[in-house]
Amino acid sequence: MKISILGSGAWGTALGILLHENGHQVTLWSAFQEEAETLHTSRQNPYLPGVTLPSDMTCTADIACVSGAELLVLATPSFAVRTTAKSIKGLFPPRTPVVLVSKGIEGESLKLLSDVVAEELGQHIPLAALSGPSHAEEVAREIPTACVAASKDMAVAELVQDVFMSSRFRVYTSTDLIGVELGAALKNVIALGAGACDGLGYGDNTIAVLMTRGLAEMVTLAAAVGGKRETLAGLAGLGDLIVTCTSRHSRNRRAGVLIGQGLPIQTAMEQVGGVVEGYYAVAGAMKLAEATGVEMPIASELYQVLYENKDPSLVLKDLMTRSKKAEYGNLATETWVNQ
Repeated sequence: MKISILGSGAWGTALGILLHENGHQVTLWSAFQEEAETLHTSRQNPYLPGVTLPSDMTCTADIACVSGAELLVLATPSFAVRTTAKSIKGLFPPRTPVVLVSKGIEGESLKLLSDVVAEELGQHIPLAALSGPSHAEEVAREIPTACVAASKDMAVAELVQDVFMSSRFRVYTSTDLIGVELGAALKNVIALGAGACDGLGYGDNTIAVLMTRGLAEMVTLAAAVGGKRETLAGLAGLGDLIVTCTSRHSRNRRAGVLIGQGLPIQTAMEQVGGVVEGYYAVAGAMKLAEATGVEMPIASELYQVLYENKDPSLVLKDLMTRSKKAEYGNLATETWVNQ
């Protein structure tokens, strides 16, 4: 199958290597001519040191590369999804499947990225999202993991499963596109908080509490906008949350550590390098929470740190001294997993 990957960051490159290994003809597109030329000549991506791109993988800055593709993978940063989708409209056959591996919420519109793509390319586009515990650094080095391919059309999810699945990259299917996308976006927010806990010198107990209560916020918001609670207990929720909050590869976690140590927000993100998606996702999450009446105290505190200059050292005290509550609150009458 001819596959064009739009976005030549670490994740797009790692998936390109995987898909090439699976026997597909892969083209990796960069928005920058100089970057595309460097990838073409060096066969190295600076975000994946020591990983060599296959010699017959095409690297280009020509957006017309989508014209002959049988499947498109959208792997740009979340803030570039709309402009990238606009740039390819009309360049490829209308029934070409699009796989969204970018993770986030569009800040101004509060739309999920799948809605942004459908808005730009048309509701007829076969669309799926792929997400799970899958750091590019490990996928590129053939370390086993598993993800979820979600689409409103199960046939599309199964197609993505067939294309991506291998002995080192297991893929499950789902029709809960909303839950998978929100899990992918919101775990980056919680990972920033987990890193900040480390930077502030807190221990494992604190981080475990933050992850657990953060997951409760993720579940509540996803359910409020039409996602399934059980999705957030799976690979695209809990699985991705664990790896993003604990891994040395996580840019969100590393940025959180630096912020907890007292670095200014922008300086921390610049030192990490690459895109810190949680910074953008928390703004969208708070707007969604306000629109749906969902309480998200952890996300709210992180928003105040990132956008309102709140001192990170005050966050934990404010969270710990909130009014007393039952653990499950309004989740008490719900189940996460269908019985």
